[in-house]
Amino acid sequence: MNKIKENIQKINAQINQASHDTAQAKNQETELSSNNRQKPVTLLAVSKTKPASAVEQAYLAEQRDFGENYLQEAIDKISQLSHLPDICWHFIGPIQSNKTKQIAQNFSWVHSVDRAKIVRRLNAHLSESNQQHNGQDTSLNICLQVNISEEASKSGIMPDEVFSLAEVVDNCDKLTLRGLMAIPAKNAGVVSYEKMQHLFKKLQAQYPTVDTLSMGMSNDLELAIANGSTMVRIGTAIFGKRT
Repeated sequence: MNKIKENIQKINAQINQASHDTAQAKNQETELSSNNRQKPVTLLAVSKTKPASAVEQAYLAEQRDFGENYLQEAIDKISQLSHLPDICWHFIGPIQSNKTKQIAQNFSWVHSVDRAKIVRRLNAHLSESNQQHNGQDTSLNICLQVNISEEASKSGIMPDEVFSLAEVVDNCDKLTLRGLMAIPAKNAGVVSYEKMQHLFKKLQAQYPTVDTLSMGMSNDLELAIANGSTMVRIGTAIFGKRT
């Protein structure tokens, strides 16, 4: 318990420092206005391959947002931890069409949306079940995954496809477009991060619900935050090496 709590505190301190440094740099360039003031950065604890007991330890250390890549493993944990109030589950893995119903009915956020077919299926499943969380109708928060470094091995849409897919999400009554997600290539340098920030700002200007840029992991947390990330995805540095 103490190790996970200590790790979360350490990462939150890192996030706070990076956010402070970014704000200072912006202040030196221009006075911050209400329009460009960045929202606080959220820590998303990536709990794939880790047991429900480890997730509960993180929850007891005041962590609330958890990211899962593998659907069946995630559903098992969601069931085991259903007694925890305010826990928020994010699906961040590749999405197969035949898994959309379970994703729609078990998660509050989906970060890895990259096809119109997936968007429409998620919306349809929520409409069918009149999905409720805590007794209230709620929409599913959607981030579009962008293959910003244009890597053949990675999922995600190309940057020039963002706005057409965003329109599909916006036209769905059970989905809320919240922003973009990306995993820049390790050798991408700052350019990919700057491109993501530019795309995010353009999307934000068009859709009032857009407030989330999910970008950055343990090895690039500071660079991501310096380029507008509002949510970082951290796994090993919280829970230890994956088995």
